[in-house]
Amino acid sequence: MKDLQIKERKQKIIATNRKARHDFEILQTIEAGVVLQGTEVKSLRAGMCSIQDAYASFSNPNSNDLYLINFHISPYKNASFANHEPKRTRKLLLHWRQAVKLKTAVSERGYTIIPLTIYFSGAFVKVEIALVRAKKKYDKREATKKRETEIEIRRRYR
Repeated sequence: MKDLQIKERKQKIIATNRKARHDFEILQTIEAGVVLQGTEVKSLRAGMCSIQDAYASFSNPNSNDLYLINFHISPYKNASFANHEPKRTRKLLLHWRQAVKLKTAVSERGYTIIPLTIYFSGAFVKVEIALVRAKKKYDKREATKKRETEIEIRRRYR
């Protein structure tokens, strides 16, 4: 019996949400696909997007459709009349079980879903979304204090 070769797709990161790791405690991460139009993909290839204020939510309480809201993709400059709206809601593609787990965590425990990175996986656009809980102010202070002490230790032992 032949061994099946699993080819990994080449990944190219388009944008990251650096502030998310500072403001939120990340509980779980999931990779999701995004439903996009042609001009949106071309703008993403040019790196013209922002996920700073973006978040994900379900369309209604009875549905398992997850949408990405406030994800800004700049209009493609070479497009004609068929250009896209920059901040339209975009559907995320998840497995049914993943969507149900996220929905229960959001509704019962009060967590939030935010995008961490957006990247090309081969020819496909993927988003790494995270189930997060907001950090308190003292948690942020502890994290910065811990980071500063680690930097100081590394400086002394060089």
